[in-house]
Amino acid sequence: QVQLVESGGGLVQAGGSLRLSCAASGRTFSNYAVGWFRQALGKEREFVAAISWGGRVTNYADSVKGRFTISRDNAKNMVYLQMNSLKPEDTADYYCAAKFTMIPNRLVDEYDYWGQGTQVTVSS
Repeated sequence: QVQLVESGGGLVQAGGSLRLSCAASGRTFSNYAVGWFRQALGKEREFVAAISWGGRVTNYADSVKGRFTISRDNAKNMVYLQMNSLKPEDTADYYCAAKFTMIPNRLVDEYDYWGQGTQVTVSS
């Protein structure tokens, strides 16, 4: 079992930045790929970014590429999502998820463990 807790969400103006954190506990975190997903009101959960278990391989949705950066610190059991140049359409609940694999997968259904989410609101 892996337990995940997100933090760092909040209200920010368009063009601003936020850094989300995902704290993990339980099994050896360095054996898990981690993804960030988001779900806006009335929409399906969608892929944002993912990182391999060692942190060398990353994967981004086209909508956030160049604005968001995913990183991890396995010594601290942490994964981060740095979000810059935020847009109102980035408004959503953001979730981190983990899967026992090296591969930073983009598919929601591939992930086994999920956090409770943190809310991000970007005002125009």
